[in-house]
Amino acid sequence: MTTQKNYKKLEQLSKEIAISDSICHLLQWDQETYMPKAAVNYRALQCESITGYVHKLRTSSKFSKTLSALINIDSGEVFDSSLPAAQQAALREWRRDFIHDRKLPNAFVKKWTKTIAGSIPIWAEAKKHGNFKTFAPQLEKIVTLCKKKADLLGFKAHPYDALVDLFEPGMTVTTLTSLFDKLKLSLTTLLKKISSCEDVPYDFLEGDFSHQKQLAFSHLVLKTMGFSQEDSRLDLSTHPFCSGINPKDMRLTTRIHPSQLMFNILATIHEGGHGLYELGLPEEHYGTPLCQAISLGIHESQSLFWEKRIGKSHAFWHHFYPLLQKEFPEKLSSIYFDDFYRAVNRIHPSLIRIEADEIAYCLHVILRFEIEKGLIEGSVKVKDLPEIWNEKMRIYLGITPHSDTDGCLQDIHWSMGAIGYFPTYALGNLYSVQFFAAFEKAIPTWKQEAMEGNLSPILSWLRENIHRYGKEFSAEQLTKRITGRPLSEEPFIAYLENKYKAIYHF
Repeated sequence: MTTQKNYKKLEQLSKEIAISDSICHLLQWDQETYMPKAAVNYRALQCESITGYVHKLRTSSKFSKTLSALINIDSGEVFDSSLPAAQQAALREWRRDFIHDRKLPNAFVKKWTKTIAGSIPIWAEAKKHGNFKTFAPQLEKIVTLCKKKADLLGFKAHPYDALVDLFEPGMTVTTLTSLFDKLKLSLTTLLKKISSCEDVPYDFLEGDFSHQKQLAFSHLVLKTMGFSQEDSRLDLSTHPFCSGINPKDMRLTTRIHPSQLMFNILATIHEGGHGLYELGLPEEHYGTPLCQAISLGIHESQSLFWEKRIGKSHAFWHHFYPLLQKEFPEKLSSIYFDDFYRAVNRIHPSLIRIEADEIAYCLHVILRFEIEKGLIEGSVKVKDLPEIWNEKMRIYLGITPHSDTDGCLQDIHWSMGAIGYFPTYALGNLYSVQFFAAFEKAIPTWKQEAMEGNLSPILSWLRENIHRYGKEFSAEQLTKRITGRPLSEEPFIAYLENKYKAIYHF
């Protein structure tokens, strides 16, 4: 069989696996949106069955033989060097995933999935009542499974390396600690400067705003960003998220905050950024690494590119603010544009990560990274987590949670077993600022276009420079390709200082 025939066979096998895997994604989306609560145990069994089946497909002798005909599993050598660069990159990614999958026994994968499916509703109830103790036993199980997963996958320096690598390939505790220590110092210093400045009025964005009107406005924003009702939908969930079921089925969710108008709008833009990335991946390669996101850090860069760089910009709101005023005239009709812009970009430490301002946000992430690392290495005990969380919040942000609901129970991630995920949120901020600088240089007219309600040049640039490549390049390669330099905290800090000096005049 020729090289290209083998490659086509591998593509077909991968597409079949992706279709099966997408069923589980759909079940998980349903569980967070419409599924009756009483069905949770059966949903856990359904997910366990499907993930076990998918894992068997990924580690089957058929898949292994087909992959082994194209690349040496042990060394990573691609046998046919005449293959296009994109196909060689895909083979390297297939090999990486296969090695990971092969290291995890099917029994472990099924146990993991069943445990996670049962953990989410327990977390939701614990969060509702602000009682960490009711979730702690389940979190103990998850941490134990994460430690086991790290051991199975293997690591050189730190067990957390094996977990974070699943979300941000190649990332390590050493690199994260170096980046985050610099970030922590710069961000806390910047927060102190701003805390001594006069606060920005914000009260006109608080109160009772029609849920129906908020959702209608969110749909309008998504349409302008580039979404169609033909291939996407927006629903409500406890924790906003985006789930790409397949290249023609994008599920977005948001949450209506009881008193904060901007929460839903910015959450929708954020999840929209994720969704546009997924929809921008080349459909003709569906099921292969060439139709997959590079990493969750790059994925997060896309949501933050839209939410922070675009969704909090003068240009964006020059078009959308008059439309928002029409929806909520009783609150906004008398508010000047400049006052609205400053309010949207107000710096005010929040207990909740997804409500945090641009400066505090990464401190929220660093806190979680430090706790996760401690849980995996054993220096942090699950039972002590609320106390450690509250103390770090006091030190980093100067505020203390009122209850576990506003503290260590606020995020869904640990109930999903996603230990190692949180650092990608901070990395996404760093990537997004560097990407945005390159974008502004390439499309200097974007502000004028956005002021007229035309966001298509933004999406076109992202599609051309990031989305269309799938996993052809690593995060490091892509960053250097677009920005000419490796990932660094310096552009992000410079961006924050320049922006907030103009707003707070310090």
